[in-house]
Amino acid sequence: MFQVTNQARKPTTTAPVLETAEMATTKGHRHVHVDKGHIHIDNISVVFGGNAIAVEDATLEIKPGEFVCLLGPSGCGKSTLMNCVAGFVKPSQGEVSIDRVAVKGPGQDRGMVFQQHSLFPWKTVEHNVAFGPRMAGCSREEASSIARTLLGMVGLGPYAKRYPATLSGGMKQRVGIARALANYPKVLLMDEPFGALDAQTRHMMQESLLDIWDEFGITVIFVTHDIDEAIFLADRVVVMSASPGRLIADIRVELARPRPPEIIADERFVETKRRCMELIRQESLRAFELKGEV
Repeated sequence: MFQVTNQARKPTTTAPVLETAEMATTKGHRHVHVDKGHIHIDNISVVFGGNAIAVEDATLEIKPGEFVCLLGPSGCGKSTLMNCVAGFVKPSQGEVSIDRVAVKGPGQDRGMVFQQHSLFPWKTVEHNVAFGPRMAGCSREEASSIARTLLGMVGLGPYAKRYPATLSGGMKQRVGIARALANYPKVLLMDEPFGALDAQTRHMMQESLLDIWDEFGITVIFVTHDIDEAIFLADRVVVMSASPGRLIADIRVELARPRPPEIIADERFVETKRRCMELIRQESLRAFELKGEV
């Protein structure tokens, strides 16, 4: 587990909604970036190959320190939308900005964690995490110090000199999270990072991720197709339509933090899940009808 060292509480602000009403929650954060990581997605569309619309007219505001999950049917443009924020994909129209600065490409203010860990197999765990700070100009000693600190936070201090091939899937993803945080970004972007893990490891990783989010106070966008995962993790669940991907609902999760595993039996959790399932079911049926499959 990650270690949370500060329990000071800070109220979150009410976010704009697409389908739901307002709400306010509190959560404890030791803010690495106070009031940083404010994301504006302004009327963006992404068209591939001239006519394949992946994302259409998406507008979304994410406040500093919020945890937002993107949820929707397979192929709905969730990862494409995230990649616009990452700077890997340039919108065909509209703009993404962070703290009022337009995103023009990848940057150190955004950390990225993928489903596949993408670690350098020839580097030790410590050197994998230290790679970002070294590229940013830190000395070898400084970069190693940052890496050791973050590996300790994710519970992998004793594995610093190991190579990725000797680690389990969950441990590799912990290294990936530490590496994404090594430049202390304002925004953490996660594209189905736990999708390849077994159920028990996945639950443990979800709890660990919430600990590190609480510690860093970082803005998180998390892509998933797992409804339970989205509700357990997020302040807000943003549901996308089947292709072309549009934002059709912004659902505030009315559950206090910290969230124990048994919260899945809470009636508010169950009701939020029912609502998400119905939205996705409707969109999946619509997609099948458009393809002539029903």
